[in-house]
Amino acid sequence: MNDLYREHILDHYENPRFHGTLPDADFSREESNPLCGDRVRIDVKLSPDKTRIANAGFTGDGCIISQAATSMLLEDIVGEPIDEVEGLDPQHVLDLIGVPLTANRVKCALLGLKVLKSGIKAWRIAQRAAP
Repeated sequence: MNDLYREHILDHYENPRFHGTLPDADFSREESNPLCGDRVRIDVKLSPDKTRIANAGFTGDGCIISQAATSMLLEDIVGEPIDEVEGLDPQHVLDLIGVPLTANRVKCALLGLKVLKSGIKAWRIAQRAAP
């Protein structure tokens, strides 16, 4: 079973889903993990009514886990309500990965979720501040 998950991780790393930038994104966010150097940027385009993730893209560099986990996450959340995405817990991403990770690798795996959630938070703050 672990081999199947490892192949899935490798596939997402070698053939990332939603890889690239979105020039018409409603928001973009980039962060890195200073301990290991992993970096992820996520662009999100919302539905016209601003309630769902209509499209997303990511770029970055780093280890297999950080990049594959971000690919898996975006594949999972495109089309979903932004409120639900905002409420995702870290275990959701770890479940997508499907294999046990060391504490250091957990930080790698959760970088994409951290970037996504901080992007949503910043977008919400900007929306409240807009006239």
